[in-house]
Amino acid sequence: MLVNCVAYQNGKRLGDIPVERISDYLNRPECFVWVAMKEPSREELEVMAREFRLHPLAVEDALHGHQRPKIEEYGDSLFAVLHIVENREDDIHVAEVSIFVGPNYVLSVRRGTEAGFVAVRERSEREPHLLQHGSGFVFYAIMDNVVDRYFPVVDALEVELEQLEEAIFAEESPRDSIRELYRLKHKLMVLRHAVEPLIEVTQKLYGGRVPQVCIGTQDYFRDIYDHLLRVSQQLDGLRDMVITALSVNLSMITMSTGEITKRLAAYGALVAVPTLIAGVYGMNFKHMPELDWVWGYPITLILMVGIDGFLFARFRKAGWL
Repeated sequence: MLVNCVAYQNGKRLGDIPVERISDYLNRPECFVWVAMKEPSREELEVMAREFRLHPLAVEDALHGHQRPKIEEYGDSLFAVLHIVENREDDIHVAEVSIFVGPNYVLSVRRGTEAGFVAVRERSEREPHLLQHGSGFVFYAIMDNVVDRYFPVVDALEVELEQLEEAIFAEESPRDSIRELYRLKHKLMVLRHAVEPLIEVTQKLYGGRVPQVCIGTQDYFRDIYDHLLRVSQQLDGLRDMVITALSVNLSMITMSTGEITKRLAAYGALVAVPTLIAGVYGMNFKHMPELDWVWGYPITLILMVGIDGFLFARFRKAGWL
């Protein structure tokens, strides 16, 4: 559906306009139209495609969704796909916004999220001297808003990792810790898939041959590039910490298994001594002088208890029991 359709001239808002009059404002000098749509139907998007003369390949990508983050150039216009990442309960939700940018228009199409760009529009309208840059500045403002939403998600993942690290040393279930660490690793991978493809393409918006619609706003896109690098570095650090936490958790499991093995070995040794002595006395040999001793039975019991007591003390001192 159509969310907003607003015309601007010389950085100032002219007001909301009907879709039928978009062409009139596109022909005005120093004027551009900013349209926002949410999950439009094919018919609604085709109307916009005719008004703005959008490339059919870009229109198809916007209709079908599930695109990799990218920025493509079609003549004097740009088509960008950005992923909006949100924390929802115990998982990360990925939505998508497609942005068409031309010399005198901006069209944003979002899918899978209720969070729009009202704040972006209000911010832009409060800075008419920046809005005079036209559609290129609006493109920057939308992109900057999407990238800024990554930081709270990364911060939440850092907090989650700290809690998992505490759980590793709190002698809680190692299996649960491994499961949660792998879930966190999956979240990091999802966020990385939203960030990494944008780093290279954003660099092309301020360095080298800059697209026509971005001329005059290169410094702003360089700022976005710096933010993306910062997010990427945080993700690299978190990934390394998750791998380390997994290694530590597996080491803790190995140590715990070793402690159990040592304890079982100690108990086995304590049982083996009386078993050995009793086994000797249980053999059916005719000539066994010990069988005729009056004190043979009590001496045997005392020997068993004494040896086991000595072994128990040694194992206890060594930390095996």
